[in-house]
Order: sequence, then structure tokens, then C-alpha cells
Amino acid sequence: MEQQVVIAGGGPVGLWLAAELRLGGVSVTVVEERTEIDRRSKALTVHPRTIEVLASRGAHEAFLAEGTPIPGGHFAMLDDRLDFRVLDTPFPYTLSLPQARTEELLEERALALGARTARGHRVTGFTAHADSVTVRVEGRDGVPHELRAAYIVGCDGSRSTVRTAAGIDLPGTPATVVGWLGDVVLDDPPRPGFSAFGPQGGVMAVPLPGGRHRVVGVSPDGLTTEWPGDLGMEELRAKVVAVTGQDFGMRDPEWLSRFGNATRLAAQCRRGRVLLAGDAAHQHFPAGGVGMNVGIQDAHNLGWKLAATLGGWACDGLLDTYHTERHPVGAQLMEHSRAQTALMTGFTPEGLDLRSLLSGMIATQPAFNRALSERLTALAVAYPPADPAAHPLTGTRAPDLAFAGSANGLFARLRADGYVLLDLTPDRALAGLAGRRLTVLTAALDRPPAVWAGVRAALIRPDGHVAWAGTETDDASLAAAARRALATRRSP
Repeated sequence: MEQQVVIAGGGPVGLWLAAELRLGGVSVTVVEERTEIDRRSKALTVHPRTIEVLASRGAHEAFLAEGTPIPGGHFAMLDDRLDFRVLDTPFPYTLSLPQARTEELLEERALALGARTARGHRVTGFTAHADSVTVRVEGRDGVPHELRAAYIVGCDGSRSTVRTAAGIDLPGTPATVVGWLGDVVLDDPPRPGFSAFGPQGGVMAVPLPGGRHRVVGVSPDGLTTEWPGDLGMEELRAKVVAVTGQDFGMRDPEWLSRFGNATRLAAQCRRGRVLLAGDAAHQHFPAGGVGMNVGIQDAHNLGWKLAATLGGWACDGLLDTYHTERHPVGAQLMEHSRAQTALMTGFTPEGLDLRSLLSGMIATQPAFNRALSERLTALAVAYPPADPAAHPLTGTRAPDLAFAGSANGLFARLRADGYVLLDLTPDRALAGLAGRRLTVLTAALDRPPAVWAGVRAALIRPDGHVAWAGTETDDASLAAAARRALATRRSP
């Protein structure tokens, strides 16, 4: 086989997955129907957890250099924005960066790592065999050809050909709301972070590179199951004026579009040699700017597991945990997307009062602000351990732990092709456990978080989640517990 994995879809999700697979030594071909990157960026926001994901591979600097940091995020266009500055992360903000530039940076990285891309080619179907997949592809010239691989991953959007060909159901709820957006020039733009909401609808205005703004919103006439047709400039202007009383000097539209709130979650993230990630696995109203981020985080969870499986160092059933871990995250995404949709269509007096109540809680209840922020940014994502008696840290995201005497935190020490074992004992009790797929990092924590008190060792997965944490006070008992943890997580 020329490639071990074929990825259908060359957006941010497919490109990050390709890079992760290459770091794991896997050959990969990305098949993308578009001949070039779409300049009409659907996504504009990179969330804190996604920046952490990038940082765990040393890929974040370009994003920090080009993105505009915003110390918070909106939840359902409420008047009071979430304050991300309280979050336990080196990146307590979102980055405003058009998806087109995100794709460029991720494609450069994937290609530099040796991934192959086939632009202008389209996956039309596949045939799964016992030990491989034959992928049918239509080339730029319309001539069909085939690629043979061990696995195929559908990162090909909400209308996923891969998901359909695999016969994986996409249950959920149909569209009952139609929102709208326009990328336009505003001669008299509002302040950054502007939003307005009332009985006539809700509007947000977000600055874009090149002197444009994205004007996005929803209005009462959008509460419909009928598709209204193409959005025109004068209709956009009228909707904005109805809410704000002005059009901000709106002119020269570059992109006008509508979007619905169909909310669906794939019944399976994996079926045999077929896997799904990103919009191919979950479809939802674009509230809070989370869609691309959750997709990249899907790829981050999947990449190392697929590479370990193909590389022969995965424990039994590791690839199945992609579904068991990420499907609940998709379900949570559905829940908070629907919740935000309900608030964003609360045009009645009762709806407006509910919005006011929740907005006030964000502003005045720090614990509420933090809990909602951690959920929206995916910093709260934790994977339930198989052993209910496991340490409470097991399955949680490891923060960027600081080490005494070192300028580099944990993120800089993570590896895509193996685990990191933190040996926090003063006598290097676990140093002898190091191996090809295991780095033992002997260090003392500098100002550890309270939840890490008493932890003397921890095994960190390639995706940055805690696989095991040990508190045994006896070094021999600690080393034995670490060996048991390693034995269940690596191929014999």
C-alpha cells in the first residue's frame, strides 16, 4: 500500500490528523475536492484548548503571531461575555484568525512532515476488506482511480461521503432556525466585540483582515423550517437596521450566506476500518465558534491511537476508545449548541428575561462564568477511566505543569508517538522504566495545582490527558503501580 491511511477532506481537521499521523510514522494521503483553500472562512475562532493542542506539538507560535487575542467569548450573544482570563491555561483567550489562514498553516505543517495531498480529487466511495480499504477517487480530469489503505477517515464535512458509504446513521433534529451572515465593508464600524439583541433579532459584528467585518445574526423571521433562498445585500441591511437602528455604512459584500440549526450526531465514530471526525461526525448551529475546534480535538484524540494501532504499540481495543471518548463530547456539543440556539431565538418577553438572568449570572457569579467557560473551551473535557477507583485526575486534561528550574512546561515535553511518565519522586524512583515509546521526565513541580497535591507520578497520553496518577508513598509500591499502568496501555 502506498499509504496506510486515506483522509477524505483537507480542512483543518483532516490536516491536523495528517500531521499527527506523520509524527507517529504513518504514511497518509489527504484527498480534498477543492483545488485551493476557500477564502470564505466559516470559522474565525481558535479556542484555548485548541491552542494548547497546537502548543503540545510546538505548532502554536505562528497562530499566536497572526491571531488577535480576545480575552473571552460569547455564549448565545448574551450581553455579558464570558471572561476567559480566569482559566487555568497559558492561553486564557480566543484567537481571532480566519479559517483560511488556519488551513494554510496546518497544510504547510502536514506537508513539511511528509503527508501527501491530492487537491482537486474527490472520494466517491470505498470497499472495506478484512485487512484494508480500497478507496475510489475521482481525479481532476474526472478519471476514476483507486487508493488502497489500512484505514479511511472521513473529515469531509456534514454531507460526508465516507459516513454515507459506511452506512453510519446521523440521527438528530432538523433545522428550525435559519441564521445569516455577510462579510462586508463597514464605513462606520461598531466597537470590537459588538453585539445587540432585542425583539427584532440579534446581531454581532466581528473584524476581519483586509478591512472587512463579518455581520452575523438571527431574526424572528428565521424561525422556520422553510429555506428562504439566497441572502441579498438589501435583506442583510434591513435585518441589521431592524436590530441596531443603523447599517454602519455597510457595502461591498464579499460573501453572503445563511445557515441552519440542524443538530445531528453520528451513531458511531468508528465502524471497522472507517472513522469519522469533525463535521462528518457532528453537525450543529455555529454558536460560540466551537465547531472547528472540536473537530481538531477529535483529530488529536484519534491521531495517536491510529498511529499506535498501525505501529503495533497499541494495547488491545485502543482504537475503539476513540468512539467511547469522543462520542460523549459530541453529545455535549449538541446540548450546548441547542441551549445557545434557544437563547439566541428568545425574542419573546420571557426569552428576553431568561437572557437577562443568565447574562447577569455570568457577570456576577465567578463560579458560573468559570464552569461555562471551561465547557465552551473544552478545557473541562475528561474521559471517564475504566477503573472507577482510579485517581480523580485520570482522564482529565493535564495542564501545562511548570517544573522547578526549567523554562519549559509539560506541553513542550509531550510527544505524539509515545507516553510521558512524570517521575516526581526526589530519588528518580521510576527512571528505569524509560523505553522507546516512553519518556520518563524526572522533575519537581513548581507551584502545582491543588488537585495535583500528593501525586508522586503520572502517565500522560500523547493527547495530553492523564492516563494514570500514583500517590503511593513507598517508592517500590509506586514503581510497581506504574508498571501495572504501563502494562495495560502498551502492546506486550
